[in-house]
Amino acid sequence: MIEKANVKYLDRVVIRFSGDSGDGMQLAGNIFTNVSAGVGNQVSTFPDYPAEIRAPQGSLSGVSGFQVHIGVGVHTPGDKADVLVAMNPAALKQNVKHLNAGGVAIVDIDSFKPADLQKALFTTDDPFKELGLNAQVLEVPVTSMTKAALADSGLDNKSVMKCRNIFALGLVCWLFDRPLEAALHHLKNKFARKPAIYEANSKVLQAGYDYGANIHASVSTYRIESENIRPGYYTDINGNTATAWGLILASEKSGRPLFLGSYPITPATDILHELAKRKDLGVKAVQMEDEIAGVCSAIGASFAGNLAVTSTSGPGLALKSEGIGLAVMAELPLVVIDVQRGGPSTGLPTKTEQTDLMQAVYGRNGESPVVVVAPASPTDCFTMAFEASRIAIEHMTPVILLSDAFIGNGSSAWRVPDADEYPVIKPHYVPEELKAAWKPYMRDPETLVRYWAIPGTEGLMHRLGGLEKDYDTSVISTDPVNHEHMVQVRRDKVANVAYDIPELEVLCDKDADTLLIGWGGTYGHLYTAAEELCAAGRKVAFAHFRYINPLPRNTGEVLSRYKTVICAELNTGQFADYLQGHFGGLEVHRINKVQGQPFLVKEVVDGVINIMDKQ
Repeated sequence: MIEKANVKYLDRVVIRFSGDSGDGMQLAGNIFTNVSAGVGNQVSTFPDYPAEIRAPQGSLSGVSGFQVHIGVGVHTPGDKADVLVAMNPAALKQNVKHLNAGGVAIVDIDSFKPADLQKALFTTDDPFKELGLNAQVLEVPVTSMTKAALADSGLDNKSVMKCRNIFALGLVCWLFDRPLEAALHHLKNKFARKPAIYEANSKVLQAGYDYGANIHASVSTYRIESENIRPGYYTDINGNTATAWGLILASEKSGRPLFLGSYPITPATDILHELAKRKDLGVKAVQMEDEIAGVCSAIGASFAGNLAVTSTSGPGLALKSEGIGLAVMAELPLVVIDVQRGGPSTGLPTKTEQTDLMQAVYGRNGESPVVVVAPASPTDCFTMAFEASRIAIEHMTPVILLSDAFIGNGSSAWRVPDADEYPVIKPHYVPEELKAAWKPYMRDPETLVRYWAIPGTEGLMHRLGGLEKDYDTSVISTDPVNHEHMVQVRRDKVANVAYDIPELEVLCDKDADTLLIGWGGTYGHLYTAAEELCAAGRKVAFAHFRYINPLPRNTGEVLSRYKTVICAELNTGQFADYLQGHFGGLEVHRINKVQGQPFLVKEVVDGVINIMDKQ
């Protein structure tokens, strides 16, 4: 074994892969993440896609990035990288701001020719000096080394160039003591049907690793600590895949077949892709012709007795609003997944925001209440997709699951749970003793939940629709008093869900005077910020919301305990306004960001300190 010089022992480290959108940065980053999760590291990733479909090669607008944070106590992808891999000058220029001072910049020096510098709008022939780069620069001839490794492969030049990312991966595996066997396993799975491509990439991976061994004395290397983790089978999983798997478990636990009616839209499409693979589990995933057809097909499937789901992102949620209103009026279970992105309109389709909250809670005509929940992390997408399904089926209501591009595309290490860790879902079927007198809108008098009659059940022939129904007879009614009563019943039914969800939990310094709150995919950044503030002597408590409508039943009591309440969210203050509307007299201070990017922990820390110092 070759002994390394300049070894730094760290609890955690951040690596950022960057290059053109066709350079395979996402693949290299994903393999490195999977390998790191396999050796016991906690991981958190942030794929940073360009908004352009295919910008000119080597241009600033075409840079694609993948940032991964590995180690112990990891909750975010990290504010800045310790190691930056830049496959061309544009990638270096766009990402130098993400590199820590004194970090390592690995550049493919073969792509730093004058023409390449000109494409990236450099004005001198020394890009490192022009950027004022304060880092250990490792100039690696990635392109020429890749070509040399594959000189006898028989591949054409285009195919050879596509292997450059794997050379960089091999080098990074050397820097962080990652086992090549694990990386080869993932490459074999990726190129199972292309053995020649796998062989080429395996050679290049080894070449990158060997190059690192040969220059080991010229740059710092890192050894990352792992922690004792709960025994089990672990895998790296992104939020969209976790969402799909959570729905599958809910189908098994409810005994109802899973149906997805959806239309492709960034960044939610991967849910459709994943469920389309699962015919072996009885999943019916149908790509419809548009967003409206997607939700309407799901409503039909729900009427037929399926666990019915439709997935989309912000603009698609607007198109589905009339259909969701029909499901509210018909009182059918329906899960609507909204993987939020930058808006309005097509906005920033590959970037993340939390700007659909008010649309989810209120964005339908008439009094049209639905349950709204939000996962906190990529792995929590599994749990909250299951929860959304459970609530929809047991309470006969549409449920909107507010994910976002950050956690939908981002990934974390996930322990595959045992099936008995999640409860049985109990559909609200018509009780046997009520079948003789049953009417379509007959409901449980305590929970106000309508009974679910599966078509084809003897004696339960019925029809539902969007027109108002009489509370007692279930026939169409235009009586104004009855309408008001039905509006209130539907509202109370959703409000009663508060008794079937966990209470709000307070973390960090519970005795503080200041409470930091957030919701959805900001959890990791806010929790880390609260921990850093407490470690610095600032007394801060932290509470995070995964249930939005209804709110946890102890929300008012928790908020009233704190002198200062600060809400950090990736919008202009929608959740803060929502809370102030619920609790008269409550003042919520705000930390807001609407840049298509997740928070940096430092931004939250600085924002909290600024508010605390003014009190």
